[in-house]
Amino acid sequence: MRTFVVLAVSIVLVGILFCPMVMAAPSSIPADLQIVQPDPSLPKELSSFFGKWEGRGRMEYFLIVEKIDEQKASLYFWQSNPPGGGSGWMRYEAQVIKEGREYKLWFQFHLSDTEVTLKGEELDWSAGGFAKTNIRFKRVPLS
Repeated sequence: MRTFVVLAVSIVLVGILFCPMVMAAPSSIPADLQIVQPDPSLPKELSSFFGKWEGRGRMEYFLIVEKIDEQKASLYFWQSNPPGGGSGWMRYEAQVIKEGREYKLWFQFHLSDTEVTLKGEELDWSAGGFAKTNIRFKRVPLS
């Protein structure tokens, strides 16, 4: 009997810990997503931002760079349990900034200056403001 109780409690605890992570991901991509392949003449350092990215930290995050050129990028962002409640995809327009041979995307996110840079095969998200946030994103299939 004691073994059964320990086993039952263990199963419940594992379910409580891992179920929210599975349920947190968005069920689908935005209905009005307009994927536009980068122009082949764009530098690889810039066109590499294009696509869908997933990040994890205190929450789960998704970032889709749906269109990019040398001046701006169209972004969709999703996070689990955002501050203020609600959830869903949010659209942003980012400025493309070139510093030397590197590029970064800059935009306002929840009243914070936010920069997204490429670090090898990952995106690095850095937001200032009241609560500084750093998130590492990895490329995932667009589906």
